[in-house]
Amino acid sequence: MSLFEQIDDPMSRPLADRMRPSDLDGYIGQRHLLAEGKPLRQAIMTGQPHSMIFWGPPGTGKTTLAKLIAGYCDAEFITISAVLAGVKDVRAAVARAEQLQQEQGRRTMLFVDEVHRFNKSQQDAFLPYVENGTFTFIGATTENPSFELNNALLSRARVYVLTALDNTDLREIIDRAMADPVLGFAERGITLASELRDQLALASDGDGRRVLNLLEIVIDLADSHGQSAVSEEDLASVLTEGLRRFDKGGEAFYDQISALHKSVRGSSPDAALYWLCRMLDGGCDPVYLMRRVVRMASEDIGNADPRGLRIALDAWESYEKLGKAEGELAIAQAVVYLACAPKSNAVYSAFNAAMADVRAQGSSEVPLHLRNAPTKLMKDLGYAKAYRYAHNEPDAYAAGENYFPESMGEPNYYQPVKRGLEIQIADKLERLRALDQQARKR
Repeated sequence: MSLFEQIDDPMSRPLADRMRPSDLDGYIGQRHLLAEGKPLRQAIMTGQPHSMIFWGPPGTGKTTLAKLIAGYCDAEFITISAVLAGVKDVRAAVARAEQLQQEQGRRTMLFVDEVHRFNKSQQDAFLPYVENGTFTFIGATTENPSFELNNALLSRARVYVLTALDNTDLREIIDRAMADPVLGFAERGITLASELRDQLALASDGDGRRVLNLLEIVIDLADSHGQSAVSEEDLASVLTEGLRRFDKGGEAFYDQISALHKSVRGSSPDAALYWLCRMLDGGCDPVYLMRRVVRMASEDIGNADPRGLRIALDAWESYEKLGKAEGELAIAQAVVYLACAPKSNAVYSAFNAAMADVRAQGSSEVPLHLRNAPTKLMKDLGYAKAYRYAHNEPDAYAAGENYFPESMGEPNYYQPVKRGLEIQIADKLERLRALDQQARKR
């Protein structure tokens, strides 16, 4: 067999590429977009595509779907990767599309993988050609288009959200590859038990490309050992590393830390533990996690249980002293405590309100009676005059005193909730305000 014959041999291509479906009926997953009657399916089947963005995790079929659309529409399929390409490649694609349009009257579909990798000027290069119909644009991204793509490009393309494949989808992909006599493994004479197929689907974590890559490795491994069936040991050796999706600094990262924070706020210790473990398992920096846990203690528990902040800080210190193996348990203890603690965002709300006033009102003068007076001149100017030393007052409280700039009045930022320690704080503040009213009536 010559070199060129080897290159043309479909079996020389990776299994994930060989098993791409040739029609929509063979496409697995994304039923919310491609079921009968859905707008995207109707646009494909009628040959009337529009520019679009596919947003979803890796291995959900973005590239495959784009190729199928081009096939149904009898369009030239041009693909470029934003990881490797630049404006020069975009111009070459435009030139090819214009040539096909002029010479053959054929439409072109330009597929841009990882489109979020292009900067603003590179994304802008597509706009006039999308606008005048030189090509139909399809972009694929794993990142939130709202943050990563230009508004001008988004306004010309419809965003479709592709979701991770479920285990039923992944199992169907495995079964199809194992049964395919031409492009799959039916002729290899190697079996894969049902329970091992389920394990493989679970380990692939919603990624169709990953499940096929792992399947190919494990079949080749069994074949190299001269086995007629994949063993549990073979599969275990392939699945040695954690395969959960966790894109540090990406969409999944911020979705998961949001879920952790909201679970603590919602007083769900079990869910909080789950999201904490998801992030630790995915490789999240525990120091980042502890910063967020400390924030939760102040933002969502506050003075309803001030011990929460101390426990969060103790967990941070424990991790730094003990390391990963022992320290992660301290983080878990803090997260569970905060989830179970009484909740109050009164300090958080008060801080935001006070900060808003500071930024809106400028540099209001400090009242004279609150100013420091270390020199005779300052005393002569009235600094600290008529200041009432609280410890010399009944109950150590100067009833009726004002501590705000004179132009502000007395805004009430901090409003304790009727939960935890703040019940007592609220009662005390209510009593002190009553003393203020009585003093000012005199």
